[in-house]
Amino acid sequence: MTTVAPDSQESVLVRRPGPHELHPVRTHRHRRALELTLAVAVPAALVLWWQLAAAQDWIDPRVYPAPSTILSDGWSRAAAGDLWPDVWATTRRVLGGYAVGTAAGYALGLLMGSLSLVRAALEPLLDALYVVPKLALLPVFLNMFGLGEGPQVALVATTVFFFVWISTMSAVVAIPSGHRDAGQVFGATPWQMFRHVLLPASLPAVLVGARIAAGVAVLVIVASEQIAATNGLGHLIFDSRALFQNDVMFVGIVCVAVLGVVFSELVRVAGRLLTPWAPRDRGRGQS
Repeated sequence: MTTVAPDSQESVLVRRPGPHELHPVRTHRHRRALELTLAVAVPAALVLWWQLAAAQDWIDPRVYPAPSTILSDGWSRAAAGDLWPDVWATTRRVLGGYAVGTAAGYALGLLMGSLSLVRAALEPLLDALYVVPKLALLPVFLNMFGLGEGPQVALVATTVFFFVWISTMSAVVAIPSGHRDAGQVFGATPWQMFRHVLLPASLPAVLVGARIAAGVAVLVIVASEQIAATNGLGHLIFDSRALFQNDVMFVGIVCVAVLGVVFSELVRVAGRLLTPWAPRDRGRGQS
């Protein structure tokens, strides 16, 4: 708060601390409580409206089953063991492809960000490949690996690779030259330069790309499973829609949403643990 002291000769601005400065812990807790309330209330309100609309026949419950019906069917399938094989198949493919794509994207991004000649040689080619829809590469991977897990994992790995590669290369290029110069002045070896300069300076931006890639990996594998798989959540969604089992279809959609959120949050938490010096995400615990 700012007040003006009454004075005929001059005005003095007096700044008084606000509530967030006088009681930072309390303000932070109130902000977190408000954020949590909104995060729960908005989805809950949408689900309640959906339930009411289905109960009042505002929407066709045969096409859009009520949330209670979806929950009941999902619980029954999970208890009978029919749901977990599809969940595990999708999760296994996402984890395998994500690990391969992240490792390859980070290694190449670090190399291209550090060496301008390598960047000049490879960046135009990779930029051209980046804009190709990744599902268009599925027939290529089917020809290369045949039916089975190979094409699914390769498709996820390719998708993740480009997100991690771009974020890593951009982060390394953006490192101030003074950081590198300081390392060279102190006689840092290539490993020390990587460990103490390149890694800490680039890792926050790299992890942002990795988090985006985590969500996109789930999207890609579900689309791929609808085309060329005999199991997985994508196959469950597509197959149940063809059989007019819309409740089962929505069970698969809900599972995909949960899987995507959990995977993305795991990457975010891992990023916070690996980069405690980096600022937190906006809206995540900031007052």
